[in-house]
Amino acid sequence: MLPVLAMRESAMTPTLSWPHLKQAMSTVAFDVREGFVEITRHSLAVIGLAVVCIALTLLARPGLQQQASETLMGWLELRQVEQTAIVESPTPTAAARSTAAPMQDLSSDQVAVTRWLSSKYKVSQEPLAALVSEAWSLGERSQIAPTLILAVMAIESRFNPFASGNQGGLGLMKIEPEVHSSALSSFGGRLAAFDPLTNLRVGTRLLQGLIHDTGTLEAALRQYALASGQGNNDQYVDRVLAEQKLLDNISKGQKTALSNKNNGGLPKFPQAQL
Repeated sequence: MLPVLAMRESAMTPTLSWPHLKQAMSTVAFDVREGFVEITRHSLAVIGLAVVCIALTLLARPGLQQQASETLMGWLELRQVEQTAIVESPTPTAAARSTAAPMQDLSSDQVAVTRWLSSKYKVSQEPLAALVSEAWSLGERSQIAPTLILAVMAIESRFNPFASGNQGGLGLMKIEPEVHSSALSSFGGRLAAFDPLTNLRVGTRLLQGLIHDTGTLEAALRQYALASGQGNNDQYVDRVLAEQKLLDNISKGQKTALSNKNNGGLPKFPQAQL
């Protein structure tokens, strides 16, 4: 009786032969392929719909289209410059990393100002040449006299790019990294405040905004003095304007006696706190 039951159970148990296994694998492969095709079809449909929506948005808003085009072109130009710089100079020299400019690239009035500042503040002419050239360029764009920008630098830091104020201001124009974090982020972050050209640009932008908000240069300089931690606002204004007047005379070719004892013949004011 037992052998008969065993034979019946064996007959009822299905056997997995090679043809059955092959057919099962083919079915699984077909299902996977069909699923992939279906997912791809839906994904392409979503992408196509997104492209259509973006195109309609750009057509409806021409200003947005222009802004997107400018952003894309700017990114492409930046990438091209970066790639060119990598190919041409994979290991930049110390001269390439420093902030300096040859004197022969300056105009006659810029040369006169650079030489005078170099003599007064004991700074090499080449680094000052880069700052003077940038001040002229920024002054042209911001409608601020370049000699005023240089005068603020002179009073704030005496052209020391590592100067530090008692309220947290850093660099040539004593900008506060925490206050101007968004502006510094595009230049590399907080430490960019010690980069001379970055500091000069952010400081000039601050001064431009203060002049626009207050309406007068004197009021703007008082606000700048408060931001940089100067003790006497009125005295700060007098010092900056006196320095600017002196630089204006130098740029016009007027010879001014330079004296370390009396600050070039002008009333002697205490130096800015560094």
